Amino acid sequence: MKKLFSIGIVAILLTSCTGTDKSVLRGSLGKINKVMVVTKASDWNGDLGGVIRNSFGELMVGLPQPESTLLVSQIAPNGFGTMMKISRNILIIGEGKKEDFYIKKNVYAQPQTIVYVYGTDDTSVIKMFKKHKKEIIDAFITSDILMTQNLFRDKKLDESKFKTLQKIGVSFTIPDSFNEVDDTGEFLWLRQHLTSGIAKTGSNNILVYSVPLEDETKVSENIVAVRDSIGKKYIPGTDPKTMHMITEEAYTPFTSETTLNGKKAFETRGKWEVKNDFMAGPFLNYSVIDKKNNRIVVFEGFTYAPSVNKRAFLFELEAIAKSMEIK
Repeated sequence: MKKLFSIGIVAILLTSCTGTDKSVLRGSLGKINKVMVVTKASDWNGDLGGVIRNSFGELMVGLPQPESTLLVSQIAPNGFGTMMKISRNILIIGEGKKEDFYIKKNVYAQPQTIVYVYGTDDTSVIKMFKKHKKEIIDAFITSDILMTQNLFRDKKLDESKFKTLQKIGVSFTIPDSFNEVDDTGEFLWLRQHLTSGIAKTGSNNILVYSVPLEDETKVSENIVAVRDSIGKKYIPGTDPKTMHMITEEAYTPFTSETTLNGKKAFETRGKWEVKNDFMAGPFLNYSVIDKKNNRIVVFEGFTYAPSVNKRAFLFELEAIAKSMEIK
């Protein structure tokens, strides 16, 4: 019996040392929206690297300065050692015995997303990458959204004190660095003052409200008109009589259909400005169709950060928006 007990203890210890227990994984490292690509230098400097850089480097819609969707760096397979393996977002790409594509989570660290793309030769690898490009980009962005939401959850704002959220019956994972600007019961405006570098005079802003659902087929085409009416009513400029927020007239926003909180929604990215003033910046609007309550629930995030890149600020607002729960 003692011998059996000893064997059992040894087996448990061996199992705990294999790394199969995810609780012993190291914390991953890496910046938001950045991917490390593991491939040969010759491939990276050739057609394959060009395809990857062009795909990840596609410009984000709605930003005043050109900023890419994802940043990439490259490392050769023989340099993919212990320290590199704890990167958060990794793309492993190269030649194999067959074409293959798959995604794994938390292999060497957590949270971590590793995408594997293989082909039988250079042409095959490029074909496989192009075939799964959208899935690859979505996987990394979704991973960073979830990580950002988890960080915000640790310092979540107490939503119970906002009457608009309570009346509309909606909740978000909003960090406690946001402060109330206006809370009417019908409309909520929260603001976060930016504190880093040259952007410290700027702000991230959240708007939450709802409007009646009159014709579902016209929701997307009415988004600009609705946000302009809200801007005129609630978001004045330095002279409230002549200045208020509007959708920038010289730039057509981009709207696409999506799903949020299990409901049909429209994502709109564009630029805002203050009428008769020089303030402007990017916005992100989610209009969610809540058929049960015959309404459209709207979350909008907008950034004011002159002279600096704004992708990271807007990404945080996107993470907050996608935490939406309608009661």
